Amino acid sequence: MNSGGAPPRLYIVTDRAATGGRPLAAVVRAALAGAVRGGLDGAAVAVQLREKDLPGRALRELGGELRAVTRAFGAALYVNDRVDVALAVEADGVHLAGTSLSPADVRAVTPRLGIAISTHAASELKDVGDSRAGSARIDFAVFGPIRDTPSKRIYGPPVGLEALRAAAATRVPLLAIGGLSAQDVPALVGAGARGLACIRAVMSAADPEKEAYLLAQALTAAPVTQPHQT
Repeated sequence: MNSGGAPPRLYIVTDRAATGGRPLAAVVRAALAGAVRGGLDGAAVAVQLREKDLPGRALRELGGELRAVTRAFGAALYVNDRVDVALAVEADGVHLAGTSLSPADVRAVTPRLGIAISTHAASELKDVGDSRAGSARIDFAVFGPIRDTPSKRIYGPPVGLEALRAAAATRVPLLAIGGLSAQDVPALVGAGARGLACIRAVMSAADPEKEAYLLAQALTAAPVTQPHQT
């Protein structure tokens, strides 16, 4: 998805340490196959390459593998933090954390890349919402953790559905994250989320294709309404 396209409904975040020794590209390929089989168009799915410990060359090599996989399914590829790697592997976007470049800085470097951000409170989204029509426009935000999950404990306690509802009032397209499963989808969409992001739910699944299939089915059965249908 290039900047300006529709945000995804399912955002698969990578963690090669969680795959049980399986090649990351194989897990992602299986998950994308499941998501499409579950009813989501490839354009409604995105993958975030989030391997913070890898040096640039290794990250580019892995990004190249995932670019080929995502392209085969028509899914978008985002690279965590590294604008240079995103450009090198022809990714669709970059995912920014609080310590990353600002969206405006990324736009100054390259207007081509889509921009996603991580957020943990509605207050973090107010300025983003105000700037969406300008040069710092983002495409969507990941919000959470909704529930307790190991990868998000460093960001504080779970925020819950009420915080998600408050964040959705900013009209920034949101993907909920944090200990979520297919059973949570109706409540998440009801609280204003466009969809969800997941790490271990797919990466650690014994059958990543089946898990993504169930998530996609749940998302397909819970259509979003304005303003989250942008």
